[in-house]
Amino acid sequence: MKHYTYTPKGVCARQIDYDIDDSGSIHNLKFTGGCNGNLKAIGLLLEGGSAADAARTLRGNDCGGKGTSCADQLARSIEEALSLTI
Repeated sequence: MKHYTYTPKGVCARQIDYDIDDSGSIHNLKFTGGCNGNLKAIGLLLEGGSAADAARTLRGNDCGGKGTSCADQLARSIEEALSLTI
């Protein structure tokens, strides 16, 4: 299992931490800052699921016209971590 730490840009969250196991599943997702309840829910929903699928689902999600969101920033982080083109 490999740990990733990402500093999001343009959103309220200050940091995103998560692990990806050898099969490509996401674990232990934690956002620092941001909308606490919503971001904890995202972590619970994604736990054990495919990181690549999560990135495809969350990419492009917008928060308040910012052009990004905490979920979109997570997707970008996963894409970077897995060298995905989505």
